[in-house]
Amino acid sequence: MLLEKMLQSQGFGSRKYCQQLIKNGAVQINGEIIDNLKYKADLHGLEFRVYGEDYLYREKVYIALNKPQGYECSHQATHHFSVFELFDEVLMNRGLQCVGRLDQDTTGLLLLTDDGQFLQALTHPKKHVAKVYQMHTADPVTPEQAEKLEQGVELRNESGIFAATDVQRLAEHQLQMTVHQGVYHQVKRMLAAVGNKVEQLHRAQIGQLNLTDLNDLQEGEWVYLSAEQIEQAKIRE
Repeated sequence: MLLEKMLQSQGFGSRKYCQQLIKNGAVQINGEIIDNLKYKADLHGLEFRVYGEDYLYREKVYIALNKPQGYECSHQATHHFSVFELFDEVLMNRGLQCVGRLDQDTTGLLLLTDDGQFLQALTHPKKHVAKVYQMHTADPVTPEQAEKLEQGVELRNESGIFAATDVQRLAEHQLQMTVHQGVYHQVKRMLAAVGNKVEQLHRAQIGQLNLTDLNDLQEGEWVYLSAEQIEQAKIRE
């Protein structure tokens, strides 16, 4: 692939701007400055530098973010920060999108990608990708509430029954459960339906991809997913 097209595919800007990067001697491959506009790059395992910063060619990007509180999953946040402020311009130029959403006050595992098929595979209602949530509740969680959550509840303005699996009372006010749909405010509404209230909500896992397995990722930090981790995230119920 022509070097300028490769740079453009990686989010470095317009074709004209990428040409200018090359002319300016800003691009290095294997320690050599490439200023030839006709240079064709071998994409396999390609590592390159732009203005001294190292990059790895990625056909698509798959990212796991430990989302902090107070961030919206929106490009144009109105009342809070946007999660996209946590990424640089190069990534944003690739058209990075959230794979589903977390409320601004919800923390935990959030995936982002520029791969539309991957996004669809995880968010389509028929896919039933499991998501594990941990929460702190306003009132003590009773065995009856846990049983109702597993049996299923009705949610206003939604059709069908919404049931959780693997419901675990971790402490008097702490609960963990797995949901397989993705309707608006689902976990909070399910707790309200059994007579309790979520005060703090954290997503710990998507599919078989657990936040604790991602190198002690701190709030606000992110990593690229490996091929194995990408497949783990797609595992259904």
